[in-house]
Amino acid sequence: MLDIWKDGAKEAHTMDHMVLGAQLYNLRQFTQSERDLELSLQKVAQIGYRTVQISGIGGGIPAERVRALCDRYALQITLTHTSPDRILNETEAVIREHDVMGCDYIGIGIMPDRYRCDAWLDRFPTDFLPAARRIAAAGKLLMYHNHEFEFSKINGRRVIEYLAESFAPDEMGFTLDTYWVQAGGGDVCAWISALAGRIPCVHLKDMDVLPDRTVVMAPIMEGNMNFPAILKALEAAGGVKYLLIEQDFCLESPFVCLEKSYRNLAALGYK
Repeated sequence: MLDIWKDGAKEAHTMDHMVLGAQLYNLRQFTQSERDLELSLQKVAQIGYRTVQISGIGGGIPAERVRALCDRYALQITLTHTSPDRILNETEAVIREHDVMGCDYIGIGIMPDRYRCDAWLDRFPTDFLPAARRIAAAGKLLMYHNHEFEFSKINGRRVIEYLAESFAPDEMGFTLDTYWVQAGGGDVCAWISALAGRIPCVHLKDMDVLPDRTVVMAPIMEGNMNFPAILKALEAAGGVKYLLIEQDFCLESPFVCLEKSYRNLAALGYK
């Protein structure tokens, strides 16, 4: 960890409403059976996490069992990444499953390929607004997780701006991903401010560079991103409830990476 970030971290003012969580996509190789899922959840709880995002687990594990296993280790289910096709075509079933899991945020992990062009982007709100409104009527919120693509321009507008304009705040929130904002050339703190009130969940991951100039994902505060400033921006934005640690690719065990991120953030007062 760089000394400049250590010094900045000492001045961070934490807010106890922002809870640390583990994105289970980090552990997708270790959650494909119910038995493996349970062991992984146990390890996540032992690290100190209080909440999890359900993503990338085995498709045959029913919602009732997922909830029971999380309850066993006192882990709240905060958010999911759910198949966009299921959100569109099985909306009521998806809502019921989230009721079972006690989860209020139904997430789209990535925009389906067919929408990522000027000929079809307008179809995204056309297709997803009805489902988003049914989800909102059920007391939940559809969430959109960005990658770097959303910071490209189609027909003169950044995709993320188009999405924010096409859905009302009570129809869709954003799971803002710090790494992908940076990878897309965006200013993370500026986008946190721009989307204030619409980011109840965020994905935290750091960015580092190896001696061969390969850009890699890193545990929080182990890379080059200014996380003391990012955390202050999240506090200032208001309405941020969950800081979810996501590291899609790890250079060591993903359990080790999750623990490093947790320890670094816990040292600043986040838990």
